[in-house]
Amino acid sequence: MAAKELADVRVKFVQGVDEDIIKQLLDDLLDAHIVSDGEVDSILAKNVTRADKARALIDTVKRKGDEASSKLIAHLYNRDPTLYQNLGLSSGQPAQPAAEPQMDEEWSTTLKPTTDAFWRGKKNDRSTYNVTKETISSRVALLITNIEFTDEAMNRKGAEKDEENMEKLLKALGYEVVKYTNLTGKEIEEAVIKFSKHPKLKETDSVFVVIMSHGELGAVLGVNYKKGDTEREKDKFPIDDIFKHLATTHCQDLLDKPKIIIIQACRGERDGSVLVSEAAVVSDDARHPDLSLQADSLRSAPREKDFICFLSCTPGTHSYRHTDKGSFLIQYIVDALNTFAHKDHIDELFRRVAQRFDEDFPCQTKRQIPTRDRCTPTKNFYLFPGL
Repeated sequence: MAAKELADVRVKFVQGVDEDIIKQLLDDLLDAHIVSDGEVDSILAKNVTRADKARALIDTVKRKGDEASSKLIAHLYNRDPTLYQNLGLSSGQPAQPAAEPQMDEEWSTTLKPTTDAFWRGKKNDRSTYNVTKETISSRVALLITNIEFTDEAMNRKGAEKDEENMEKLLKALGYEVVKYTNLTGKEIEEAVIKFSKHPKLKETDSVFVVIMSHGELGAVLGVNYKKGDTEREKDKFPIDDIFKHLATTHCQDLLDKPKIIIIQACRGERDGSVLVSEAAVVSDDARHPDLSLQADSLRSAPREKDFICFLSCTPGTHSYRHTDKGSFLIQYIVDALNTFAHKDHIDELFRRVAQRFDEDFPCQTKRQIPTRDRCTPTKNFYLFPGL
């Protein structure tokens, strides 16, 4: 039994472990939720000598039982193999951790918090964008959702759920959400320009810009758009203008800061595969009102540094939206960030979303696959939820 093994080697552990290993083991145990922040602070602050810290560490874990004791042994093996062997805890390597559950069993409905230990471990990492508790308190995001159009046949049923879900997620991540609903192309442009001058940008560590509407390759459609009407066909917002207005030349406050762009809209008229009509899933393309999937249309080419752009579909194709639950892209983004943002950087989170489309799209088809387009991050960006 692991707890008994620790009890048997307690004296040798106290004599042999150095202070740096103690701190590393505490970080490991905190990240594994074996000990709490308060217990870590107590072990380090209330014990002056190295030996006393070692005693407090092993006694705290031993009292928590065999599972906690096994994890301490496993982490000791990784951190100090020589001491592990000298203690003779058990022959060979410790048991490997259990395989991760299947993805469809893992999705969390609430945002999992990161740990102070994980944040501290990344804080001085030169490959990670700088995030502090102060910059988190200054975060700000732009959320634009077009739901109702002048041409009622283009109304995006279910998009109100996207707006609700995305606003809830952004707020949980610490972002003040600047929200607009039902804008023309010109009004979208004005909203992005106004956002580029937001007073919080100077102190924030990052921004999100989320735009959800109908679209086409290179543009998001405004609410007055109508195909076949010469004037109303001009009601568009060019996607590239996001990058123009938030780039260094126009927005120096965002220099060297991640700018995460999410576009839920179609990028053309082609379908990713043969469509099959299904109940409760509707076409977001007004030309196919009888289909159970709705398609939204677009494209983007971010050329400036530190942009992270995630588009709902590949060029020339539709993206789809459930009429009750909202778009699949937003559903999957919310699930991925709730479940993994506490430990994964943003590019890995978006990879998880794309993987879910590949494995888990309705009817096991390949109708839609999201894409990261010309992203230019120079480091890894972690959201550190819950700090």
